[in-house]
Amino acid sequence: NIPTHNLGEVIDACVAYIDNRDIDIDGLMEYIKAPDFPTGGFIYGMQGVRDAYETGRGRVIMRARAEIEPGENHDKIVITEIPYGVNKAELIKQIADLVNDKKIEGISNANDESDREGMRIVVDVKRDANANVVLNKLFKMTPLQTSFSVNCIALVKGRPKLLSLKDCISNFVNHRHDVVIRRTQYDLRKAEERAHILQGLIIASDNIDEVVHIIRSAQNPQAAIEGLMNRFELDEVQAKAIVEMRLRQLTNLMQEQLRNEYDELLKQIEYFKQILSDEDLCMKVIKDELIEVKEQFGDERRSEIVYSSEEFNPEDFYAGYQVYFFQDKIGKTCQICNKDTLIETNITEDELHEIGEASNYNPSFLNAMQELKEKDIIEYELKMSQFRSQVEQKNKAREEANRPRCPKCGSTS
Repeated sequence: NIPTHNLGEVIDACVAYIDNRDIDIDGLMEYIKAPDFPTGGFIYGMQGVRDAYETGRGRVIMRARAEIEPGENHDKIVITEIPYGVNKAELIKQIADLVNDKKIEGISNANDESDREGMRIVVDVKRDANANVVLNKLFKMTPLQTSFSVNCIALVKGRPKLLSLKDCISNFVNHRHDVVIRRTQYDLRKAEERAHILQGLIIASDNIDEVVHIIRSAQNPQAAIEGLMNRFELDEVQAKAIVEMRLRQLTNLMQEQLRNEYDELLKQIEYFKQILSDEDLCMKVIKDELIEVKEQFGDERRSEIVYSSEEFNPEDFYAGYQVYFFQDKIGKTCQICNKDTLIETNITEDELHEIGEASNYNPSFLNAMQELKEKDIIEYELKMSQFRSQVEQKNKAREEANRPRCPKCGSTS
C-alpha cells in the first residue's frame, strides 16, 4: 500500500542519491516532501509521513480543499478537491444521510456542480448556522478528511521486504543499473553483429567485379557462398549477406553509406564498452535518462502540505461567539451571549437593560460594564466560550445531582 508521489521530486531524490550514496532520510526529504495525490487536496501533518519514510509504515492524513463563500442570505462551503480514493457521489450521499439523521445540523442542501473545468461540490449552510463549525463537523464525520495507511512492502531479489524511503530509492537505482547494463550488452552484441556484416559488404564493394564473376559462375546460392568464403576469407554470415545484396548497393553512393555506417558503429561499440567497464559513466547514463523523463513528463505538485496539524478541539464544533456571566452584590446572576440572547437570568429586566447590548467586547459593551462597576452593581464578570459555558453548566448540574440530600425534606445539606 504505497502512496503516489510527484515524478519530478522522486527523480530529484534519485539523482541526489546517485551523487551521494551516504545521504540520509532528512536529505532525501528535502527533495521528496511528502506523497502527492492526483486528486490534490491537503496533506495534514508530517509525522505520519516521516514515520512512513523512516520505517516503511505510517499514516498520512488527507483533507479536502474547501472554502467558505459568504452570501447575502447564507454561506456556502465549496469543495474543489477531495482526498485520494474518495468517491464523489458517495461523499455527497453520505453528507445527505448525516443531515437526514440529524447528526449534522446547519446544512440545507448539498449539490454537485462539477463540470469540465473541474470539481465543485457546494454545501449550502443555513442562515443561523456557523459555516466554520459545519465544515469542521464535515471533516470529522465524512471522508473529506481521511487517512492513507502506508505499508511499503516490495519484492527485493524475490523476497518481500519492508522498505524505508532510502531503501526504495537505492533498490530502484540498482534496478536501473541492471537495466542499463543488460541493455548495453544487448546493444553491443547487435552493433558488433552489424559491423561484422558491413565489413564483408565493404570487402565485396571493393572487389565488385570478382564478386560478380564468382556469383555468376556458381551453380547455386550455396556454391556462391562457399566460393566467396574461400576467395576473401569470409565467414558464412558475411558471404550470405553479399549474395543477398541488392544491385543498387553497388552504386558509389550506397558504398559511401556503408562505410559511414561502419565507422559510426565502431564508435558506438567503443562507447558501449566504456559503459560496461566504467561505473561512473554507467551512473551518468542513468542520471541523464531520469532527467530526460522528468523534463518530458514532470509536473507540479498537486497536494499541498500543511506542516503542522492538530487534532480537533471540542470548541471547533461550537460557534465562536462568547458568553458573559455577571453577578451583582446580592448574588443575582445573568448569562448573556454576544448575539443578544438571554440564556439564563434572575436579574430583573430593568437591571438587564442597564447592561446594554452584549457583543464581542465592542466599546458600547465595555462602557456599559464600566458604568455598572462604578455604580457598584456588578460584583464580577466572567467571559468564556460557548463550549466552556455548556461544560460548566453540565459540571454544575452533575455536582448538584450528586450532593447528599435530606431524607425528610429532600434539600441538599
